[in-house]
Amino acid sequence: MPPPVPEQLSRTIETLYRSESGRVLATLVRLLGDLDLAEEAMHEAFAAALESWPQTGIPDKPRPWLISTARFKAIDAIRRRARFDATQRDLTLYTEARINEASLGGEEMDDEEIEDDRLRLIFTCCHPALPPEGQVALTLREICGLTTEEIARAFLVTPATLAQRIVRAKAVIRDKAIPYQVPVSQELSVRLGAVLLVVYLIFNEGYTAETTGAELSREAIRLGRLLLDLLQLHSIDEPEVMGLLGLMLLQESRRAARTSPDGDLILLEQQDRSLWNRDQIAEGISLTERALASRRFGAYTLQAAIAAVHAESSSVASTDWRQITLLYDQLLRVQPSPVVELNRAVAVAMCEGLEQGLRLIDDLLAREHLSHYHLAHSARADLCRRLGRIPEARASYEKALALASKEPERRFLARRIEELE
Repeated sequence: MPPPVPEQLSRTIETLYRSESGRVLATLVRLLGDLDLAEEAMHEAFAAALESWPQTGIPDKPRPWLISTARFKAIDAIRRRARFDATQRDLTLYTEARINEASLGGEEMDDEEIEDDRLRLIFTCCHPALPPEGQVALTLREICGLTTEEIARAFLVTPATLAQRIVRAKAVIRDKAIPYQVPVSQELSVRLGAVLLVVYLIFNEGYTAETTGAELSREAIRLGRLLLDLLQLHSIDEPEVMGLLGLMLLQESRRAARTSPDGDLILLEQQDRSLWNRDQIAEGISLTERALASRRFGAYTLQAAIAAVHAESSSVASTDWRQITLLYDQLLRVQPSPVVELNRAVAVAMCEGLEQGLRLIDDLLAREHLSHYHLAHSARADLCRRLGRIPEARASYEKALALASKEPERRFLARRIEELE
């Protein structure tokens, strides 16, 4: 049995895993052409670090050490396979030759080459041939370095269910021979849309999650920063990457004010704005302005612009709701959606009158696009409450309560119903 690892060294290696596993794995995938083999070799390299570093000390350059160690672990693994399966021998020789030709001495690989590997891995994990839940799970696992258990807990599924999603996603990559590369220029915009959507889905899950939300939101923001840095490294100018990162920062800036110490929801008009994170707001607004200046922006940048108007206002009453309405008009042209129409109706109610906003929401509900969306009924209830139409408000709150699934929202709606009494 190996001697116990000192606690401080164990924490250092754990921190290193969080920060470097994505880079190490990305390089191994390029070398091996096999995601499963690369992941297995990477984990064995970190296990080897736990065994040897207590005696030898942490190398000056841990990443090259880990990549080099993983390379030898992978070669050992494919040699073992060849011993038991004759059909694997030619593949073993080919793979060994490819790995050795890469001259992976460690220091010969510069940071730019490793970052190229990360960008390729991101586009592989977010390939549109994979189901959306598989893209999200694979990205969090392989790019962010989260464990299966951590991801499963965040999405309220069992670790076994989450593991199956990852297995199926890897199978699609293998069976369809999805290339490990950044798309060429004519494909980049389409494929980048899938990558941004995965990042947005991860952030949204974190924004609404009750317990693990902050961690998921941080990972999504980290992914946004990584993607922006990598694209800039390749001189690829895509304003929507800036727009999405700006949107996430502006939304995340309100986290401390969005819930009470007991976990109850606090609506925008009741939030203590002194708790908003001003550094995140400043960065988010700067990114949004840069994206808007390009004149090539899309839905993420427009949503960020709306969030920026809220962030720059000292109260709900002083918010420029007319500007928000105009931004929603542009957003509807770029991304038509009943949910966008609902948000626009609320903005209209704030600048043109509650009755006008209520008519727009009633029109939406009559079209039945949002009849099962609890926030539509909640918005209607709030306008009815403000107008003094209490029986209608109660009925709409009750519909919203019946449709809401998250406990903080249910508590909020139940409290609203009690207040009407």
